[in-house]
Amino acid sequence: MQPVTEDNITELAVERWRTAHDPRVAELMAALVRHLHDFAREVRLTEAEWAAAVRWLTRAGQISDDKREEFILASDVLGLSMLVVQMNHRLDPVATPATVLGPFHIEGSPELGFGGDMSDGVPGTPLFVHGTVRDLDGDPVAGGVLDVWQADTEGAYESQIPGLDEARLRARYTTREDGSYCLRTIVPRGYTIPMDGPVGDLVARTGISHFRPAHVHFLIDVPGYEPLVTHLFQEGAEYLDSDVVFGTKQELVVAFEQREPGATPDGGTSADPWVEARYDFVLQRQA
Repeated sequence: MQPVTEDNITELAVERWRTAHDPRVAELMAALVRHLHDFAREVRLTEAEWAAAVRWLTRAGQISDDKREEFILASDVLGLSMLVVQMNHRLDPVATPATVLGPFHIEGSPELGFGGDMSDGVPGTPLFVHGTVRDLDGDPVAGGVLDVWQADTEGAYESQIPGLDEARLRARYTTREDGSYCLRTIVPRGYTIPMDGPVGDLVARTGISHFRPAHVHFLIDVPGYEPLVTHLFQEGAEYLDSDVVFGTKQELVVAFEQREPGATPDGGTSADPWVEARYDFVLQRQA
């Protein structure tokens, strides 16, 4: 039996994990073991610190459910989510850039027609977002589905409101033959990430801003094209330069322009002042 020492424990553990049946799992786990051990050595990790980290991970698991993803939030604030996005979506400079999915996307949003109102009575200033979805050559992408979701004027998502079971501030829209889309919602607000869990506890120990700038989420998945997860950020919003999840990109900052009562982009009219945001998404074909 080979004695286990501080000097050989890393290689012993790496060799064991290299026995994984899937070569990729073997590669991932061997590298993870090496980096974890290097981290422990670099910071001279104490037993008390190790135990605190285990308790933190346990709390993150306990607070997570089908509506709250604390581990995604942890990945976001550590910058890991954006790193993985950047590495896996090296798109043409003309294409709309990708950003983080975030922990609040929910499957099964209702389908609405051109200009449909996904706010449906939620208080706030009416916002119309419209434009086209095109490919790199400028050709329209018809039948593309835009899955859209956002926070309300209090900065809360549907999943954060106790007892709420119906869809709220989310919907799916389909582009027309000319690639055009139009949705109606309300002007979003910048908000704080959830600070009542282990991620919030950790952020509170730092000088990190725990706010996100005002934005609307988009997930565009069209067969034959690279899937796009992105945001549109309100120009001039607070926290654009300090987004806690590192998701802001200049190409995604859009003017939200004030409009007087009258004609709206969906072909209708508004009796109240409203806000207009125009943006053309550009998709890249899959290789």
